[in-house]
Order: sequence, then C-alpha cells, then structure tokens
Amino acid sequence: MATTPAATHAPAETDGHDHAAHGYITEKDAYLKRLKRIEGQARGLQRMVEEDKYCIDILTQVSAMTKALQAVAMGLLEDHISHCVVDAAVAGGPAADAKIKEATDAIARLVRS
Repeated sequence: MATTPAATHAPAETDGHDHAAHGYITEKDAYLKRLKRIEGQARGLQRMVEEDKYCIDILTQVSAMTKALQAVAMGLLEDHISHCVVDAAVAGGPAADAKIKEATDAIARLVRS
C-alpha cells in the first residue's frame, strides 16, 4: 500500500505529530476497507465461541485475523517510512532523529507482538 512520498505539506501540529498529510492518506480507503473486514472477522470469532465451535477452527480464524492485522501494520509502517521519515530525513536535524526513533520503536513493538 505504500506510495511515493507526497510533494510538500503544511504541518498541522496538534499533539506533536504532523497530521496534514499522513503517509497512508492516498490509501486511506483501502486501509478502512481492510480494517472493516478485520472487524467482521472479530465478530465472526465471537459468534464461533458463542456457538461452541471446535477449538482448532477458532484458532485458525484467529491466525487469519492476526495475519490481516499484521498486513495492515506493515503497510502503515512502509507508508510512514517512505513518507514521514523520508520527509524528516530530508529536512534533517532533531526532527529527523525523532522520526527515525519513532519508526524503530514502532518496529520493535511489532516484532514483540
């Protein structure tokens, strides 16, 4: 889902993060579609438990949902690096260092999960 970095954008600071043009913005509809599908999978899992389905069948669906979430996470990470981190690196200075640390921290959280 990654795309090439956006040309330029004006920052809109609200909580320390630039919200004017996130890296995923061009793929927002695709991300929302995938997340809604994952939401449906979660409801399906609840229904399976309510209906006393076989454990292995439930675990198979949990695995599918986990892979779907991981795919979203990897796409967002790729978009963030190719857009937000690259923009900050081009600008240089402490903001670049902060974006790189932010990205590596996010990667570490994903690896642990």
